[in-house]
Amino acid sequence: MTFYRKSLLSAGAQPFARICVYFDGNKPGLWAVLKSKQMQEQTSAETGRRNPIVAWMRDLMISLIVSAFIIIFLYQPVKVEGTSMQPGLEDQERIFINKFVYRFGPVERGDIVVFHPPEPDSSKSYIKRVIGVAGDRVRIQDGRVYVNGQMLEEPYVPEEYADLRSYPEIKVPSHCYYLLGDHRTSSRDSRDFGPVDERFIYGKAVFVYWPMEKLGKLR
Repeated sequence: MTFYRKSLLSAGAQPFARICVYFDGNKPGLWAVLKSKQMQEQTSAETGRRNPIVAWMRDLMISLIVSAFIIIFLYQPVKVEGTSMQPGLEDQERIFINKFVYRFGPVERGDIVVFHPPEPDSSKSYIKRVIGVAGDRVRIQDGRVYVNGQMLEEPYVPEEYADLRSYPEIKVPSHCYYLLGDHRTSSRDSRDFGPVDERFIYGKAVFVYWPMEKLGKLR
């Protein structure tokens, strides 16, 4: 009886398994198989144990890189200092501001913006709410704000934070915005230094990230 040994490469789901097949010279037929198959399965098992760790490390690195890019180039963490935006924003709270949003769209009424104050003696940034845009006529009568003759509904200003003083009507110049703090008796804003030029505005406050109980989108 004569035997012939032939090596094959399987073409199935495991393309690199080497298969040793023996044929009977008198009665060709498969009678013994695949010692190398067992070795290949052991190698696959070891690779399977390593792959989840490699994949996890890869995903972690990608997440860190993407997060760093977003924070550094798109968003900026800012600490609130002062009480002028109470009760929505408290002193020492941390927020994210979007630094690029106004490159693709206009500043809108109701936005909470961060800007460099036009006062030369101030080195800190201010955070206020947009009340009027260019062309708007803004008037304050007994603490109530009127924009283009219509009284503005301001649910973000509780009664105890309202300022009952009156201010004459002003027309907001081109490329400028009328900005007020929500805490009207504690805020220094456009009532004091007038409308703010758009070139001083450098971000929109969008998200509170500290303290954790206030985590969420700003409104």
